[in-house]
Amino acid sequence: MIYSGFLGGSFLFALKRELGYTNTQEVERRTSMNRSALHKISYGLYIITSGQDGKFNGQIANSMFQVTSNPATVAISINKENYTHELIKLSRRFVVSILSEEAPMTFIGLFGFKSGRDVNKLQNVKTKTGQTKVPIVLDNTVSYLEVEVDKEMDCGTHTIFIGNIIDCDVVSDAVPMTYAYYQKVKGGKSPKTAPTYSKEEPSAAAAPQAAASYVCSVCGYVYDPVKGDPDNGIAAGTRFESLPDSWTCPVCGADKSKFEKEK
Repeated sequence: MIYSGFLGGSFLFALKRELGYTNTQEVERRTSMNRSALHKISYGLYIITSGQDGKFNGQIANSMFQVTSNPATVAISINKENYTHELIKLSRRFVVSILSEEAPMTFIGLFGFKSGRDVNKLQNVKTKTGQTKVPIVLDNTVSYLEVEVDKEMDCGTHTIFIGNIIDCDVVSDAVPMTYAYYQKVKGGKSPKTAPTYSKEEPSAAAAPQAAASYVCSVCGYVYDPVKGDPDNGIAAGTRFESLPDSWTCPVCGADKSKFEKEK
């Protein structure tokens, strides 16, 4: 299941339609559930690339899974607003690059919080071309899968693309990054176009602490002074107020003025 809870709103929308649920009260009853249960679903973190005729793009995704082994097939879920979605629809092919735990937040932010309509995400990234002729991202990659689309499913805000793996290989022996690791260790968040995105409710008041955490109002990244930002040379224990003015959000690149104290 790719990017950014496969069992989120888009999947439920399609499922209700497939099962013929038309009664409003019945739909409400079946969807009045504890959505925090969805947060227990395990995911990975991937870069999906696609395109043709010189037009290529990539995006971060977390909803990808293997469907069958013989033939080997996988499925991904992509938001219809994303440029990568447009390219998959046109080319009928995509590549999945499985990211390692060492992938820096700046790298994840490039593919997860910037639009390929505005920037060339692949310009300074190490890639190679395989069977699909789609760029395969090699930086911070554990392994990759080249896929030709066979079927697709309309899920409202997202499309699920199911395809046959025509080639794959291992790039390194690094540990693959899970979505839990991305959130808990890296402090990452889901963009609003991700199938796993859900608006966070204000948390209960926390006990006073020596140094407050600050949240990026653009992408939701949380700067935790206990952890610092080691990827960008900020040592653990550095207060937000002590960060240099040149410091920017490691995910989306927003400056310090876009951060707000965590409530």
